[in-house]
Amino acid sequence: MTIEIKVPQLPESVSDATLVAWHRKVGDAVARDENLVDLETDKVVLEVPAPANGVLQEIMIKDGATVVAGDVLAILVEGDAKAPAAAAAASSSAVAVEIVADASGNEESGPVKTSPAVRRLLEEHDLDATMVTGTGKDGRVTKADVMSFLKSDDSSDVTPGDSKPVADGGEQVLALERTEQRVPMTRLRARIAERLLDAQHTAAMLTTFNEVDLTEVMALRNRYKDQFEKQHGVRLGFMSFFAKAVTEALKKFPVVNASVEGTDVIYHNYYDIGIAVSTERGLMVPVLRDVDQMGFAEFEAELGAIAKKAQEGSIGMEELTGGTFTITNGGVFGSMMSTPILNQPQSAILGMHTIQQRPMVIDGEIVARPMMYVALTYDHRIIDGKDSVQFLVAVKQLLEDPSRLLLQI
Repeated sequence: MTIEIKVPQLPESVSDATLVAWHRKVGDAVARDENLVDLETDKVVLEVPAPANGVLQEIMIKDGATVVAGDVLAILVEGDAKAPAAAAAASSSAVAVEIVADASGNEESGPVKTSPAVRRLLEEHDLDATMVTGTGKDGRVTKADVMSFLKSDDSSDVTPGDSKPVADGGEQVLALERTEQRVPMTRLRARIAERLLDAQHTAAMLTTFNEVDLTEVMALRNRYKDQFEKQHGVRLGFMSFFAKAVTEALKKFPVVNASVEGTDVIYHNYYDIGIAVSTERGLMVPVLRDVDQMGFAEFEAELGAIAKKAQEGSIGMEELTGGTFTITNGGVFGSMMSTPILNQPQSAILGMHTIQQRPMVIDGEIVARPMMYVALTYDHRIIDGKDSVQFLVAVKQLLEDPSRLLLQI
């Protein structure tokens, strides 16, 4: 019996997808639910699993093609064949993600994890991920790692961009070739570029800055982090403090939680906070709903769960849309200060940065304190400078005296 493997129903508002890479070839035995091919949309990578055990008889659509829901991708001959264990391990590999929230502390060890883009690059050059030294988080292999490997002497004797032996007075020296590589933007990268340009062309963006003394937050975290993790099963990260401080400040300044629609201002009486995440495919902003109703443990658990979905490439469109405010943390990469760009149609975004010990004057004495610069970019069409500054001061006060978060003052 033959089975048609079709493009699944695409997420709402997504009209088509790009076929990124096949993981099996014609004649390969496959197992039910094994991922056969990756489809990339503007936001997410979709995996197409095998509907049954069998043999892949024919591939109808090649890598790089654009497909729509219902297109026939391949023909499977159903049978009692089983895919090799190695294939199953490969299909379970996931995209490595640097969570900007500093909250991805519950990752499991296992096979070398790679993103669909990295797997495709490995397959194109007939490489195994174990051959490449990973520099990503927890030793994960990134695209840059593969490119570096291809340019190294470990990959082959001579490849484009490698050093070449040339004669020079009877001795061999190395000469570098000048090369270029032209690659098309991924759909996600193109979409990011489009949205960033739209934000700059649409909103009247302005950024205000302040600095936060995190002495009390760090002391509180250090005092209870072990007990917190033991009791709740999740780490106590800094992002939960910032998210809770933001929601309390948004209650005082509702215009910062609003959005513009034509000539109307839409005020939201709920607090759906987007947390910017840097992945190998590009920036994503998963949204956590009703953050004001969450405790610290629930927030950390929800953030960990959505991080896992991002790692597995299984995050859905509904989890990436509908936020009312965004937090981004360039501090994990060492950023001291930046001006984040709005995530439209939202009207404000908070930028966190690296924590540094700096000399501060406290009660007439100079002392070292863990300080962080924070930045609020806002849409000046509806948010006045007074509201933006006071909002940021409210966030600062809540973080410098976290007992305010418990008392909601």
